[in-house]
Amino acid sequence: MKLLYRGPARQELHDGYAKRRRIDQDAPVVSGSELRIEAPVERVWQLIADPACWPQVLPGRRVIELDAGVTEDADFVWAMGRTVIHARFAVVDVNRELTWSAVAMGVRAIDRQVLTPTPDGATVLRIEESMAAPLVGLLFSADRLRGQHEEWLRAVKAAAERQN
Repeated sequence: MKLLYRGPARQELHDGYAKRRRIDQDAPVVSGSELRIEAPVERVWQLIADPACWPQVLPGRRVIELDAGVTEDADFVWAMGRTVIHARFAVVDVNRELTWSAVAMGVRAIDRQVLTPTPDGATVLRIEESMAAPLVGLLFSADRLRGQHEEWLRAVKAAAERQN
């Protein structure tokens, strides 16, 4: 029953899912969205792979701790509003994918951002995420998660295209 589903333990979520470039499809909250950005993949990568600039892309997101930089298996702590998220980078594939596993308020999540260059020099940025914890589906819907993703995608698009 998805209502009581906890998902894999944090280490398994990181090693068995996030590092293998996949989210937990069994999680009660799963969402995916994508957007075409009229900017080269390198510019989009610079925005998403530099957590220090996230507040300039979308206010309300901030990095609290990022000691080892953006490298695979590096821990970092960031916040979205008042929610503090303890995360670990799983995939740092320059200009292709940035994936991390995370825990916030007992919810285990995987966040993947995949960049695909288009033949005409634009970029398609896709976000997919899974969230698992008992009762999380009652408190946080896939539609709400999709809304957050789409807000981020629009913000990245505006920042990347503004640099043209």
